[in-house]
Amino acid sequence: MKVTFPHMGNAWIVIQTLFESLNVEVVVPPINSKRTLQLGTRLSPESACLPLKLNLGNYIEAVNEGADTIVITGGIGPCRFGYYGEMERQILRDAGYAYDVVTLEPPDGSLLGLAERIRYLAGSKNSWVKIFKALRFAYLKSVALDRVEDLIHAARPRLPDQRETEKLYEAAKIRIAQTMTNSGVKETVRWVQESIRDRQVELSPSERFYKPLRIGIIGEIYTILDPYTSMGIEEELGRLGVEVDRSIYLSGWVGNHVFQGLAPGYRSIKSYPAHALPYLPHFVGGHGQETVGAAVKFAQEGVNGIIQLFPLSCMPEIVAASVLPRVQETYKVPIMTLIVDEHTGHAGMQTRLEAFVDLLERANFEPRTEHTRGDVLSVGGR
Repeated sequence: MKVTFPHMGNAWIVIQTLFESLNVEVVVPPINSKRTLQLGTRLSPESACLPLKLNLGNYIEAVNEGADTIVITGGIGPCRFGYYGEMERQILRDAGYAYDVVTLEPPDGSLLGLAERIRYLAGSKNSWVKIFKALRFAYLKSVALDRVEDLIHAARPRLPDQRETEKLYEAAKIRIAQTMTNSGVKETVRWVQESIRDRQVELSPSERFYKPLRIGIIGEIYTILDPYTSMGIEEELGRLGVEVDRSIYLSGWVGNHVFQGLAPGYRSIKSYPAHALPYLPHFVGGHGQETVGAAVKFAQEGVNGIIQLFPLSCMPEIVAASVLPRVQETYKVPIMTLIVDEHTGHAGMQTRLEAFVDLLERANFEPRTEHTRGDVLSVGGR
């Protein structure tokens, strides 16, 4: 058995760690690219959302490296993600790909259901103790990755050399992917913190204490977690001198949906439905309600602007988008919605981001310059 899975941002590091800890052979598909999307689009229904098309492209690229089993998480409610496993199985079978598809979800709402499916993949040679230890270690890596992401979000608009900041981020991901000890994971986070401190020493006092604009990113989880799908929106905003915060982090989603709230993750999403109550008081599938709740929470925290990001035809996010103007009116915070599909171009996205940032700068009367880049970093995370 050779297991593969769809890409979604840094999730590949966590999934690879889980299965390698259980001695399951893993095929990590190439990072999402134009070729991935082209391959998946050829097999997908035209009306399918962008994540499905990228998933199929991942599987086609992985089969060339010998993968024969797909692992994908499941979903519930009025969102097509809950059908992904079966839809992808049928599409791949009709195209001649003999994949076994295993959906990792707690079928009875308990962790035991999830563990039983992992046991099926890992085989009887792995004890329950080993399986739960592997799950815990993979989860700890997801928390560390999210902490590193948050540090990089704060560093991008503040440090003078963005290329060096991106190199630091890539190096940190590699180190976390390669280490197989808790101490190695913790040391990597400390290394990132110290590296940022070292770079900040070079800043002048005016650079160190300038406060950049803050924008909250909300929307569909795959689109906001995967840099290819989001057109690198976080890095692009950092280049424009903006500090980004995000409504969903990987460990927060895992803690809430996979571990049933027993492990909150680096940034829990449990409070979002309560924040959404005055505007969207019921579940609409996907993360539609959480999107509205996150917008309210960001607005209450005083962000300068909010960007909703989701794939074309995503019904839960369309519902959320129809409610967000009320949030915008209540809190007087600018909210922009960006919708992506396989035809979305980077240049168009870049232009819209630049225009939005310009609007926020004018509203805040703090024009950005090349020599005013940020206040002191909270290198311990928020």
